Formats: sequence, structure tokens, C-alpha cells
Amino acid sequence: MLSHKTIYETSCSPNHHCVVPVTLKELFTNIWRVSRRQFLKETGTLAGVQLASTSIPFSLSAFGLVSQDQTRADYTLHIKTSPIEIAPKRIISAITYNDQFPGPMLRFKEGRQVSVDIYNDTDTPEQLHWHGQKISVDVDGAAEEGTPFIPAQGKRRIAFTPSPAGFRFYHTHNRAGANLAAGQYEGEVGPVYIEPAEEPGRYDREVFLVLKEFEPTFSRGGDMPQDFLSPAEPNQELKKTGEASMKASLAKGMPHGYEVGYRSFTINGRMLGHGEPVRVKCGERVLFHIVNGSATEIRSLALPGHSFEVVALDGNPVPNPAPVPVLWIGTAERISAVVQMTHPGVWILGDLADDDRQHGMGIVVEYAGRGGKAQWIGPPAFKWNYTRFAKRGATASLADETFEMTFAKDNAAEGGFNRWTINGVPYPMNSKAVPATFHVKQGKRYRLRMRNASDDIHPIHLHRHSFELTSLAGKPTAGILKDVVMLGGGYQEAEVDFVADNPGLTLFHCHQQLHMDFGFMTLFDYV
Repeated sequence: MLSHKTIYETSCSPNHHCVVPVTLKELFTNIWRVSRRQFLKETGTLAGVQLASTSIPFSLSAFGLVSQDQTRADYTLHIKTSPIEIAPKRIISAITYNDQFPGPMLRFKEGRQVSVDIYNDTDTPEQLHWHGQKISVDVDGAAEEGTPFIPAQGKRRIAFTPSPAGFRFYHTHNRAGANLAAGQYEGEVGPVYIEPAEEPGRYDREVFLVLKEFEPTFSRGGDMPQDFLSPAEPNQELKKTGEASMKASLAKGMPHGYEVGYRSFTINGRMLGHGEPVRVKCGERVLFHIVNGSATEIRSLALPGHSFEVVALDGNPVPNPAPVPVLWIGTAERISAVVQMTHPGVWILGDLADDDRQHGMGIVVEYAGRGGKAQWIGPPAFKWNYTRFAKRGATASLADETFEMTFAKDNAAEGGFNRWTINGVPYPMNSKAVPATFHVKQGKRYRLRMRNASDDIHPIHLHRHSFELTSLAGKPTAGILKDVVMLGGGYQEAEVDFVADNPGLTLFHCHQQLHMDFGFMTLFDYV
């Protein structure tokens, strides 16, 4: 438990660190109000964090390795099991970073190298993935790419140069399989903000929100609604194949494959009504950075009487910032959106799903001088369409090569769990090294033509690269750079392009933990 009265926040000049005491209440409010002018070092003295300037030998740091001498790393993270109070007298146990959920807010400078000591205080080897960053396989944090594990009860020091600028995050990359006490079902999620060389500053302050469910349980079937994505034009061939496969499986007496549900829902580790509110003033422009840290769930958010001006997706500025009444956020996606505070009151910023919101997926937004019970008013019907933020009238560059990918589900075929395949092949469940399926050449542009032969939504993620959305449900688009995209359920298609500009094995997978664990992965390599 967090029982100390004082912890430490560090601020720094280019050559020195200074330590300033702050109260527990000031630091562990469930929203981080972070000045965009402040280069915030890790908060985590409760777990023994020490921060200092360090000199890293170039010959080692270029490969993500740092001499294990007496110098101290810039940041320190401890992976350990901790009690988390998600509501008064409601305490759960979870694996965390530095005894807290979310993990410490890490604020980097683009292009300025950092070193990180990662201690694994558990009995299981761990991977820490720097999601959305263009870094080497040695530090990316994926065993499939060859990143060394952080040994049980051991330590690893890494170094890398943060890139690209924008909102990223870090999380475990362990596969969980049927173990709901492993992988991202646990509390290993933390936000990262990489400050750009120049900050536009068209807002008054920032608020970081991490969405996460806890206490998972298995259930049978019951897909979430698929109708919030647009455009949505099912491929009739895929639909025919997928529905025939499911019908044949059920005819054999097979049940629907396992899904995962949750008992409790949190924003920044607290259930709705049990954390500090987001306190605002009328007229403020507040930039919300929101990450969906769920293992399996797609989330939505609305704030009664307000709209969200989306300015970045997955940390990358969008060509056409636009207002929307609702945010839809796939697993591991991030949205940065400005809200103009012009509707005084006490409101619930929460999920559209009544059951999830009432079980915690929300946070109170309170205007200065206003009090009383927080209010929820459902927004008007709205379809989420990435192309709303695209470059108007633009077309994507031609690709040098196109890779065809079909994603399919074998219902309940893996011990009651759905088995997932890419072009008919599941990624093996064992830990043996697997050769790459797709081969790329440095500097070439590649198009991934993705076809979903299932009725599930897939948040598709490519490691160590960003990709451009080039077609959704047959509708061309351009200009939106992401590292996760929701491929619609109901037999949808999409195309994304990436430039092969970061050599090494590169993992491609669905970010839904059940899908990834049960086959939905493959590898690219450079030749």
C-alpha cells in the first residue's frame, strides 16, 4: 500500500537533477496534470527509484545495452506484485510498475537518449514493450523478435533514443494463454510522452487518462456490438466463408470459444466516483491524452455537453483535426483530443456502455465553483470513422509490394479457446523461435491488404514502425499515421502502408490478448 506521506517528483536541467518533495495526495491524484514545459522524470521513490545523470558508452548503448557499472540509469522500473486500491476498501492484487497503477508517467525528449533499469521482482521472466516507438529489437520488448527477457528476480539495463514524438506507452508483452493472472490482464501499463522539438501549445494544460479493467473471468460467446465503425461494407465472400465455418463448428456440438469479461473498470486505477475529479475552469482548453490499456476491450468515451477535437491518433498529429461527440478507442490505441470547457457543471466522462460505466469506467469532470452529484447524459448516435481526420483530397503513394493477409477464426479449436490464423497459419503456442513469414527490403514501401474472415474486431499492431491508413472498407484514404488500427468485425477489409526503415525482426499481431495468444501473430524480416 502507498503509506508514505512524502514522495518525490524530479525536474531537471540538461545537466542536473533536483528533488522536490510533494505530498502523496498531490502526486497520486488519479489524473496527472503535467505541464508541457516540464521534463518529468519517473515518479517512484516508494519502489526505491533513484534518478541521476549518466554517461553511456556509445559502443554499447547503440545496441540497447549499457555497461553494468556504478552509474545510475535515468529511470528505474520495478515489476512486482502490489495491492491496488481501486475504490475505498476495495483492494485488488496486481503486477505493477513501481507499486502503482498506472505505471509512472515517463516524459522523454525526442532524440535525447535515455537509460532504464528494469527490475523483475517476480518469479516469471518478463518483457517490457515500448509501444509505438521506433527502436531496435534488442530493447523493443518482444521475445518473438529476439528481445532478451528480464529474468525472474533479475535486472536488465537498456538504452534507446525515444522516437517519434507524441503519446506512447509501455506494457508487458508476455503471452498469457489461459492464465488470467498474466500478460496485460495484470496492471503492467504506463504512459509515455515524448516531447517534440517544438510544442504547438494550443491548450492550457494536459490530462493523461489510462483506461483499464481488472478482475477478469472467462465466459462463452457474446460479441460486443460491431456497428460503431464506419465505413462498413462487408466482403460477401469473407462473410460466406466465415459464417459457414462457424455453422459447421456449432453443428458438431462445439460451444462458442471463450471470451473474457471483467468485474471492475477503472480510469487511472480508480473506479468512477472514487478518485479525484478532473478539476477544470470555464474557458480552459484541456488536452486529454487517453490510452486504452485493456487486454481485450474496446472502449468508448463521452463527456455530456462537450465535444472532442481530435488532434492526434496513436501519438501522431492528424492532418485534419476535427470535433467528435464520442471517442472509440481500440485496445492499445491512443487518442489526444482538446476539449473546450464551456459547459459548467459536474459531469461524468465515461463509457457509453451503461453496465461498464456503472461498474467504474468513468471519471468525474468538475468545473470550479460547481458541486453536487455528477451527471451523465448519453450522446447522440455516432459512427467512428478514421477518415474524418484524413488529408482531404489526397491519395496514398504507390506501394512497391503488396502483402495479402486473411485473418480467420477456428471456433473453440484450442482447448475451448478460439484459434486464430493469418493466411491459414496460427503462430505456435510454444516458445520456440519461428521464422518470418514476410520479407522486406530496407527503404521500400509495403502495403498490407488485410481481410477479416471473422465477426470480431481486431486492433492490428505493427511493432517498431508506423503505418499509413490507405483504404478502409474499400474507401481510399491518406495522411493518417498509426501503429494500431481497428479492423472492423463483420468481414471487413482495410489496407495500410509502411516504409521498411527500421531493420530487424518485426512483430505483427492483433492486440487483443486472447487473439494474440492463440495464434494471431506473424513476423516480418529484412532481407
